[in-house]
Amino acid sequence: MTTTRFAPSPTGYLHIGGLRTSLFSWLWAKKNEGQFLLRIEDTDLARNSQEAVAAILEAFDWVGMSYDGEAIFQSKRFDLYAKYINQLLEEGKAYKCYMSKDELAKLREEQMAKGERTRYDGRYRDFTGTPPEGIEPVIRIKAPQEGTITFKDGVKGEINISATEVDDFIIARADGTPTYNFVVAIDDALMGLTDVIRGDDHLYNTPKQIIVYEALGFKLPNFYHVAMINNEQGKKLSKRDGATDVMEYKTLGYLPEALLNFLVRLGWSHGDQEIFSIEEMIALFDPKNINKSSSNYNLDKLLWLNAHYIKNKAHDELAELLVDFGVDIRNHEKRDLILNATKERGKTLVELAEQVKLILNAPSEYNAKNFKKAFKADTPEILALFMGLLKEAELNEVADYHKVIEAVVEQKEIGFGKIGMPLRVSLLGSMTGSGLDEIMAILGKDETIDRVKKALAHKNS
Repeated sequence: MTTTRFAPSPTGYLHIGGLRTSLFSWLWAKKNEGQFLLRIEDTDLARNSQEAVAAILEAFDWVGMSYDGEAIFQSKRFDLYAKYINQLLEEGKAYKCYMSKDELAKLREEQMAKGERTRYDGRYRDFTGTPPEGIEPVIRIKAPQEGTITFKDGVKGEINISATEVDDFIIARADGTPTYNFVVAIDDALMGLTDVIRGDDHLYNTPKQIIVYEALGFKLPNFYHVAMINNEQGKKLSKRDGATDVMEYKTLGYLPEALLNFLVRLGWSHGDQEIFSIEEMIALFDPKNINKSSSNYNLDKLLWLNAHYIKNKAHDELAELLVDFGVDIRNHEKRDLILNATKERGKTLVELAEQVKLILNAPSEYNAKNFKKAFKADTPEILALFMGLLKEAELNEVADYHKVIEAVVEQKEIGFGKIGMPLRVSLLGSMTGSGLDEIMAILGKDETIDRVKKALAHKNS
């Protein structure tokens, strides 16, 4: 059975790079009707945060990526790790290293002076003498001293690393706490992972983890190392570029399906297709098709996708989502008309909410520049005719409002802009917005006339 995982450290929020990695893992498990597991890597007790754990789980819940079973916390597995450390010591595959910090610093200085790569020199690898006093030893694993560590990466192809590149690395610190590469290898093996999909910043952790796998007789999973997400200039993605808390995207008015669609295309493709439902992602995704090169974050693409999902979302859901953005039209008698008039103009829920507010909230003030541009000497006469015709008109549908405007244009022999601009400023206090016919149909005859009268009064004040 295909088993994948996502294993964040609870030292901060979940950012989009982490969400993309977990999405790839989730899709591969779902496609193969396997398991997607969540492991919280909280062995760094000083930096862990329960708030960070909650934020990670909240982000998963928001995007709808459920994991199987209970989340596993590494901090609750220290006894298990200690068992395997003792096993390696008993089997002679690991050893106690009494090298002091001063000795290590001196060794590094000497290696740097010779132009050598800094690394532990293995001086306690076969030590049988009397341990020095006053030093709590670390535990190091015996890495191979010759040959090549080879593994096949599903994205990058065959990786070969000389054994001389990996020293006898520490698997337990002096206080007994296990190290990252040691516990990751044990957990991945015991959780039954078949496929490890992660960022390529972990590529050179993999040889160390393979050493642990082989020392403990565990079966290796398939590895896939995914290239990083860069900003639009091809440099490392920063918070300013979009590497922010996943939940911030919710606050900014993005839909989770748009964000997932955006992320799946950052490093993976299926022909020229841009829009994928969750079902299509699951059916089509294969980690072998992940790009070798980095992907560039493109805000315009995300906004385009978000606008697509907003336009195509059911009105019941859209009205429910808008509540968090200060707009409640769930029981409004003209809800569908409001959404049809505005959803083409909102790339985010924030923008959509502003468009709805623009219509439903009468202008409290008018921009002086817009007002001067829209209201000319003959505007009061034109708007007076408009109000008279509107008052007498039978208005059953949106098109009926347009007929009133057409009648004014015809009777006054004027261009559409001569009534369109002042009418829009009167109704919205803005020069831009939804279609005038739709706005008036939403407001109704009386409110439309009231807003025009208010604008005219402002002109005369």
